[in-house]
Amino acid sequence: MDDTLRDLAAGRITVEEARRALSIHAVTDVGDFGRFDTHRDIRTGIPEVILGEGKAPAEVRALVEAACSVRGQAIVSRFDTDALDSSGLEESDLILDHHATARFLVARTVAFNPPEPKGVVGIVTAGTSDLPVAHEARMMAEGMGARTVLEADCGVAGPARLAPALSRVLEADPGALVVAAGREGTLPTVVSALVPVPVIGLPVSSGYGEGGKGKAALYSMLQSCSPLAVVNIDNGVMAGQLAARIARLASR
Repeated sequence: MDDTLRDLAAGRITVEEARRALSIHAVTDVGDFGRFDTHRDIRTGIPEVILGEGKAPAEVRALVEAACSVRGQAIVSRFDTDALDSSGLEESDLILDHHATARFLVARTVAFNPPEPKGVVGIVTAGTSDLPVAHEARMMAEGMGARTVLEADCGVAGPARLAPALSRVLEADPGALVVAAGREGTLPTVVSALVPVPVIGLPVSSGYGEGGKGKAALYSMLQSCSPLAVVNIDNGVMAGQLAARIARLASR
């Protein structure tokens, strides 16, 4: 830390470079069970996401309140309605945006100033069953300041549905697309061959039988002939983060 301050004073680094270097040391201890990476968004452009799954509701609440006290916002993934009810967060003074099917929570203080909107992320799903994971990606991208546009149920089994949906998405001038699909996972490859922006394939565990639970979709996307980035099965958080980061860069 001292070296960074000396470099700043000597003019060897900029204020922004110093801010990012110092942010490495910014950690908020939460009880005896958590350490919140306070300045991850400053350092990387992506805020820390609290994984609700595997944590007691009281632990999630403590982490959320700690994050909001220093950053004004907390993002929680895989946090269902029962856990939210048990956490007591609804009795707090925080503003809560909880999506029940996506199991995703964004909590903010009343005084929180949202990030300036930068970039647009388009989200397309093959089926209605893919929407929970797609909404996870949407809320993650919006939590990073991206605007989003979502079109659902555009799978290749009904190809006439895809062209109008893609036209509406492209009218918003997105910097990146997230395309969610289960079963055989064809849609992301097709979309990637039709649009001029990066596409992130999001395999969804909506398929069943042999190759179900998203496995066939994942393998299909990894073997895509058209250029395609792929995240893990049901990882809407990662898809939203990557898409928002790409869209932000594209909007510069």
